[in-house]
Amino acid sequence: MSITLTGLLTGVGIAAVALTALVGFGFKNHKNWLMTFVQNYCGALFLFSGWVKAVDPLGTAYKMEQYFGEFESVFSDTAMSFLAPIFPVFSEYSIAFSVGMIVFEIILGLMLLMGSKSKLTSWLFLGLVAFFTALTGFTYLTGYVPQDVNFFDFGNWGVYNANNMKVTDCGCFGDFLKLEPKVSFFKDVALMIPAIYFVFKHKDMHELFSKRTQNIVLGVATVGLLAYCFSNYVWDLPHTDFRPFHEQADVRGQKIAQGEAMGSVQITDWILENKVTGKQIELPNATYMSEFKNYPKTEWSIIDQKKTEPAIPINKISEYAIEDFDGYDVSDDLLAEPGYSVMMVCYKLYTDDDKMASQTYTISDTLYTYDTIMVEGQTDPRIVRSIGEIKQRTESKDVHLFDQDFVSRFTDVTNEFTEAAEAAGWKVYGVAGGAGKNKIEDFRHAAQTAYPFYVADDILLKTIVRSNPGIVVMKDGKILNKWHYKQLPKFETVFGDAKALLGQK
Repeated sequence: MSITLTGLLTGVGIAAVALTALVGFGFKNHKNWLMTFVQNYCGALFLFSGWVKAVDPLGTAYKMEQYFGEFESVFSDTAMSFLAPIFPVFSEYSIAFSVGMIVFEIILGLMLLMGSKSKLTSWLFLGLVAFFTALTGFTYLTGYVPQDVNFFDFGNWGVYNANNMKVTDCGCFGDFLKLEPKVSFFKDVALMIPAIYFVFKHKDMHELFSKRTQNIVLGVATVGLLAYCFSNYVWDLPHTDFRPFHEQADVRGQKIAQGEAMGSVQITDWILENKVTGKQIELPNATYMSEFKNYPKTEWSIIDQKKTEPAIPINKISEYAIEDFDGYDVSDDLLAEPGYSVMMVCYKLYTDDDKMASQTYTISDTLYTYDTIMVEGQTDPRIVRSIGEIKQRTESKDVHLFDQDFVSRFTDVTNEFTEAAEAAGWKVYGVAGGAGKNKIEDFRHAAQTAYPFYVADDILLKTIVRSNPGIVVMKDGKILNKWHYKQLPKFETVFGDAKALLGQK
């Protein structure tokens, strides 16, 4: 079931009407009907938008990493380049920023609903909305910035092109509802109206409960929300999965369907720019295809294409690609596996501060001697080989040193499960992000994993499962189960005796 922004805002509006009636007729505590409604509307909206992010704090953290990376790039080539080194530091603490922002947003929503500390709440709401507006505005405006132009080089901005944006979704509603940056921006601009209204008319806000009760509610809520956020990534997976790789998702079927849908997309218009004058024109596809000789590449550059919408929604499943060490795409083969399979997802192999160790080993070189002898009764000589000398030499190679806590997640936790799965005749394989063959082979040795490994984009792997490693059980391209490594059960507990499953494919 999908929902649109209009549907969401309508639902929040209905909830706000009900809350307003409760405050006015139940508590008889309103001062201004309009203010009470706006309080309840914005409070309910912040509660909901905060909750769908609290379900998956890592998703918001990953989104922040994208923003920090983009800010570093934007500022590095300007007079404000001294700011650029700050953002990689921020990125290291993205999960802390994520949890802090989520809890703050929900607490602010509660403060609005209760009318707690009206003046402070009004200014905090204005500040947070202004921050969101600047963030979504930046995201939206990067659509006007060509790939080789810095954001602050305003004179070289071009026509809007969604492909120019490095961050294509602000993450306002997590993975529950994806919004185009333009829509997100204007949503936040609209929220500036009640934000300013609150600042100037905060004395009209309704107030529920005593201040002591309000403080108790806010204190308990803060502790509870922190625990809830931690439970959704520290020791378990998000309890509600809004991502396309949820349990029971038919990855194989959807990948095929989305590929066919994208293949049927047609170009409707071409946007061209004259390299000399800077003039931009838009031509229908039929016109451009018949007259393209009139627009040589020496004089015109293609800025963008307009295309028809795919017949079905396209999501991250369309980018599902797993490769072997030779660069061969094996994702279709793995998804076509008719039996049960276990995919060990590792979006990153944690090394010990990226250190390398030198490993020394001994090689024996054997030197042979050859003699020619005559054998009685034979006319031709016979060549005899014998060992003349054995020399030993030492060689060394660099090997990766891995974080021992990360390695123990395999040796002490997951290996027992994968070994039982292999004993049951299941296919077991690992998929790592951001690692080459040598690093992966060193890790397999350190983690004592016998199953093969493949490589994939780390963002894809983060989307599949919010755990490192994460365990995904599939059959015929369909996800059956997913676990955080800290919640991985015994194989026999879920799937029965491994011996009884032998031969089951």
